[in-house]
Amino acid sequence: MAEAATRRRGRGGGGAARRAERSAVSFETARFIERNIPNFDVLNEEALEIIEANAETVLAEVGVNFIENPAALQRWRDAGADVDGERVRLPKGLARELCKTAPSSYTQHARNPARNVEVGGRNLVLAPVYGPPFVRDAIGGRRYATMEDFRKFVKLAYMSKWLHHSGGTVCEPTDLPVNKRHLDMLHAHMTLSDKPFMGSVTEPSRARDSVEMCEVLFGADFVQQNTVMTSLININSPMTFDDVMMGALEVYATNNQACIISPFIVGGAMAPVSVAGTLTQVLAETLAGIAYSQLCRAGAPVVMGAFVTSIDMNSGAPTFGTPEAAHITYGAGQLARRLGLPYRSAGSFCGSKLPDAQAAYETANSLNVGLLSGVNFMLHACGWLEGGLVASFEKFVMDADQLGTLHHLAQGVSVDAEAQAMEAIREVGPGGHYLGCAHTQANFKTAFWKSDLLDYKPFETWDDEGARDTQALASLRVDKMLADYQQPSLDPAKEEALVAFIAAKKAQEPDSFM
Repeated sequence: MAEAATRRRGRGGGGAARRAERSAVSFETARFIERNIPNFDVLNEEALEIIEANAETVLAEVGVNFIENPAALQRWRDAGADVDGERVRLPKGLARELCKTAPSSYTQHARNPARNVEVGGRNLVLAPVYGPPFVRDAIGGRRYATMEDFRKFVKLAYMSKWLHHSGGTVCEPTDLPVNKRHLDMLHAHMTLSDKPFMGSVTEPSRARDSVEMCEVLFGADFVQQNTVMTSLININSPMTFDDVMMGALEVYATNNQACIISPFIVGGAMAPVSVAGTLTQVLAETLAGIAYSQLCRAGAPVVMGAFVTSIDMNSGAPTFGTPEAAHITYGAGQLARRLGLPYRSAGSFCGSKLPDAQAAYETANSLNVGLLSGVNFMLHACGWLEGGLVASFEKFVMDADQLGTLHHLAQGVSVDAEAQAMEAIREVGPGGHYLGCAHTQANFKTAFWKSDLLDYKPFETWDDEGARDTQALASLRVDKMLADYQQPSLDPAKEEALVAFIAAKKAQEPDSFM
């Protein structure tokens, strides 16, 4: 114990340095998660085989609709499908055979190579909320999102250690024309952050704009040979593929850019109420969508998605963090792994109107299910509120902070010599304590995950500081992160070329807010 006391005295002069280190602005981003824990399998072999066989039957006998897309219908005819009007029926085994050319994993390149992510395998990439037309903060309450809100979210995502991805439509900037806002959103992702990002999918021409802007940023040859965007293609469940989403898919697939093929299902309304029935529909829809991506370009990177909620049968409102949604998320992960494809699901889902206890419970359930179900790309990992209608600034940083727990859970339990701590047990012995022992002193900085947000102070200190709840602490953290933000450098020639591209595109047509 004397040696430990000497070591403590020897470090006494470093207190100021350690305080300065803790208060310094940090732009560190954790590497994407590499799981060292097993996936949780909820379905046995018999259940998996039943669902797979039923999905093949659905594709062969019921079929799927490809609406207002003659080129897609012709591709299916050429591939051997039965096309009747806009209904496409796939002979058993056809979709699964086509899916075999999709890669089991891929690299999405960021403009900063240190931020590249690997999608697939045992990895988990975390991206922020996507799509809300409204935002909420503690000062302004709930309101329509603006481009300035969008830029703030991009900055927060860049500053958040546990987020690996800048995302896409983090909120919908309703103050800009519908036909042009995608240009400003992409520009924000490309210039305010150097993390990977998503492209526009709201119209095929906007997907082409996304590809062309990436060619300015990365170089045309690089884009054709590498994946620089992972974009979301939703299926209109039940079993309908519209021309807008499929048109965007066609653009991205033919240009070697990744797409998440994901049903958007509210169980009981857009799919059966049973878990097995919903999984059957999810598999049928994703098989058809992924197969179609491979008809566009064999080998195009693709992710099997599953966005599923249950429904409140009294109000018709979607519910989140439920056992049924968990079972579907686990089961879809097993089905994706059997196909050898990356998997997208889960997020910071909740139905609450505020970042309150309901939001925390439902979000925690969903995030943990995502980790254990083998998700490879998690969209909506932070900021989701009110069933996805709202992107909340406070909840964004609350969720982003908690994503650190996923990183640490995924590490598993080490049993190397240092982790066994036998020397510490010998040093302390019966009746002692471990605070000053050599093992604790060597490992205390990294031994435990530490929240950058939650309050663990004594009651008296907490009360003296204003008795602030988590939302109040989160509001302060939002302000601090935005104040500390420093824009990553970008080649001025590329920035000028992007500005010129956007100006030229905007000049081609009048503004439209429809």
